[in-house]
Amino acid sequence: MRLIGLATCDKCRSAMRELRENGVEPVFVDVRQDGVDAAKLALMVSEFGDALINRRSTTWRNLSEVERQLPPLDLLARNPTLMKRPVIEHRGRKFLGWDDAVRDALIAH
Repeated sequence: MRLIGLATCDKCRSAMRELRENGVEPVFVDVRQDGVDAAKLALMVSEFGDALINRRSTTWRNLSEVERQLPPLDLLARNPTLMKRPVIEHRGRKFLGWDDAVRDALIAH
């Protein structure tokens, strides 16, 4: 399992903690520190589309109107912290965010 996000993100920390508490040790990829390669980013955009852009973030608020009109792949390549988090890859599937549905899909009860 791979969890892609930010070390400072509350949702990412919560997901990591809950997964570890349930015996899962995901590989953590920090988009700020480690980056995300272009091919993986393109796959995530094809999977989630516009939903991958976090329009409530400080990064989004600091973009110009011209920048906000860029395609999602270009936006994320320039500003990886704009990605909604976490993105979790597990057994060929991708999950966006950390909510009850994602939790139930990843943690055996």
